Amino acid sequence: MAKRIAIANYLSAQELLVHYRQATNVTERTHYQIIWLLVAGKTPLEVAQVTGYSRTWIYQLVKRYNKWGTKGLGDQRCHNQGQEAILTDLQQAQLWQVLCEKSPDGGLWNGRKVAEWLSELTGKQVSRHRGWEYLKQMRFRLRVPRPEHGESDPLEQENWKKNWI
Repeated sequence: MAKRIAIANYLSAQELLVHYRQATNVTERTHYQIIWLLVAGKTPLEVAQVTGYSRTWIYQLVKRYNKWGTKGLGDQRCHNQGQEAILTDLQQAQLWQVLCEKSPDGGLWNGRKVAEWLSELTGKQVSRHRGWEYLKQMRFRLRVPRPEHGESDPLEQENWKKNWI
């Protein structure tokens, strides 16, 4: 015998069908369909076959519906806070001031140096990639002079440049 799921009685099967047909958002429509099919007596396996969702996701959706009712259906990603920013606005201003000066070793700023400076400032480990992202965000870039040949003659180079034109 197939396992049935206990579903809270927020809406009747007919009301769920109406919500399913009137939903304009694809995700919300599918969620109403899943709950409607379960209330109508279908098993989670049958619902999974009809909708293409896994049984694990169907159980999670039923859990959300039982807890919050119709507010638990639909795309909930808009409620995700996202990760906390590494730097505050004040710390970003400090980073800008530091980047306008020479780096501690006298060379150019790069992702590793920015990451080390940020790690000292925040007390958290910051990756080199994150340091590079902050450099790009603040529109800094590495400006490295072109290498020169060690045995080149500056006078000969100038003569060559003059003849080039």
